[in-house]
Amino acid sequence: MNLDAWRHYLRGRLFQLLRNSPAAIASYRDALAADPAFARAAHNLAFLLAQDNRYAEAESALRVATRHNPVNANAWFNLGYLCDRQQKIAEAITAFSEAVRLNPKLDRAWYGLGHCHAMNQNDAIAVPAFERAIQIDPMNWHAWIAMGMCFHRLEQPDKVRDVAMHLNRYQRRLARQLIRDTGRSDLEHLIADLEP
Repeated sequence: MNLDAWRHYLRGRLFQLLRNSPAAIASYRDALAADPAFARAAHNLAFLLAQDNRYAEAESALRVATRHNPVNANAWFNLGYLCDRQQKIAEAITAFSEAVRLNPKLDRAWYGLGHCHAMNQNDAIAVPAFERAIQIDPMNWHAWIAMGMCFHRLEQPDKVRDVAMHLNRYQRRLARQLIRDTGRSDLEHLIADLEP
């Protein structure tokens, strides 16, 4: 155990709790200078950098975290998220795939994987990822909407209708959004009573 690294890390945690991001970032950098394999410090540093929209720096820190702790599904998810934010879709797909391999119950990683495949216009590959996200968390409304849009682009109107009807039971405004985004005027009757 590297006590110097832990001292800097704990100081960083304190600064983070006190909402002093610049000091916390500096402390986490000091912890990594003392122990480059300190994955916790790298993960916390990446989190703070991402909050500051410093995605490239955050990505570098997460790459350190995943290199030194390759079985941390959350680190892989966060790396995928950062790559997605920077439009590095292929790298995001790789990171999200690793996250779901390590933790198949990580619904947000399944959603991210589906989202990236949809961004690459691979809707047929995106749909199973969205289905897994929904299977884990049936109230993941973003996954429902995204899956409905994939069905629309795959020209599967019955499945778009099924998604719209499901959303209409629980999230009527999202059902309206899906109906309008897909141009499905035949489903307007479902949302006719909603205020504009």
